[in-house]
Amino acid sequence: MALSRSSVSLGDGAWYNTKQIPAKTYVCGYCGDKVSSNRGYWASSKPDGSGSPIAYIRICPSCKGPTFFTPKGEIYPGTAPGNPVSNLPDELSDLYNEARVSAASGAYTGAVLLCRKMLMNIAVTEGAEEGKRFVEYVEYLADKGYVPPNGKVWVDYIRKRGNEATHEIALMEKEDAIALITFLEMLLRFIYEFPSMVPPETA
Repeated sequence: MALSRSSVSLGDGAWYNTKQIPAKTYVCGYCGDKVSSNRGYWASSKPDGSGSPIAYIRICPSCKGPTFFTPKGEIYPGTAPGNPVSNLPDELSDLYNEARVSAASGAYTGAVLLCRKMLMNIAVTEGAEEGKRFVEYVEYLADKGYVPPNGKVWVDYIRKRGNEATHEIALMEKEDAIALITFLEMLLRFIYEFPSMVPPETA
């Protein structure tokens, strides 16, 4: 999920005066569905509209959200990295999806900071005291066995990149955000989703 369907859904409505345009298959940045759309709008290379198409706005057939395809081949909104994780506490679910949406929107520094905050929230949710330093939460997760074998290097990476995003001028890159969200997805599955999938014992 990238954005809630309700945030873009038109219900029974429809975009006015759309045209048939070259079909394109893509993952919708709003609903997360893989779709093929041939309805939308196109921009001409000439002001009077007589030139060749150079950019498109395609309408998702699932949620009706508009996606802009730039002349350079970029897509806005982009696809949210990571995948939905089940059985999360509400606050962690909201933070995780917010980090994914931020990365999809190109707000990579914000996504990295959200990942850093998530590690703190996960630690507190799992019993750590509030008001500790970030590094103490990282150590808590590692010491309590919430980080898989050889995973502490990833937590340290999040701590380092989160500190840089907080205290230094340098902006975070797309690769930073995707790497951190990918790790958090694994961590959330390890702590919350996988235990919930174990069948109950029978007498």
